[in-house]
Amino acid sequence: MIRFLHPVAGVVAMATISTFIVLTLRGEMAGDATAILAAKTAIAEGLWLLVPTMAVLALTGRRLGAGSDDPRVAAKRRRMRIVQANGLLVLLPTALILHRLAAAGSFDLTYMLLQGVELIAGPANLFLLALSFRDGLVLAGRLRRCRRAN
Repeated sequence: MIRFLHPVAGVVAMATISTFIVLTLRGEMAGDATAILAAKTAIAEGLWLLVPTMAVLALTGRRLGAGSDDPRVAAKRRRMRIVQANGLLVLLPTALILHRLAAAGSFDLTYMLLQGVELIAGPANLFLLALSFRDGLVLAGRLRRCRRAN
């Protein structure tokens, strides 16, 4: 069951984060307060899906990698620590604050700075999760690791 649940949680997490990024970019490019608020509301509500999904991803990954000394498993562990810290300490509070600011119609310097942080930290997490997904496919034997040319 864990071997099924872990990749499903990874796909759901990456799809959710990708959706958040697209919603943010679309709302900001529209330049309309209503569109931005709709995006920030959807993201705030989507956290109810993302947070438990990330917990499942971390717990199943920890169990699957328990006792392994494979360097890819170690890399996945290191990445997950960064993803967790970035998500809990940066992205989660930023998403909630941006939603509150958008609801108040406060698109000031604070909003813009926080939005910039979110637009850096979100894709960074997505990239780290994608690298771990790739390594998971290699570990599961579903993807052969290519050698780099010298």
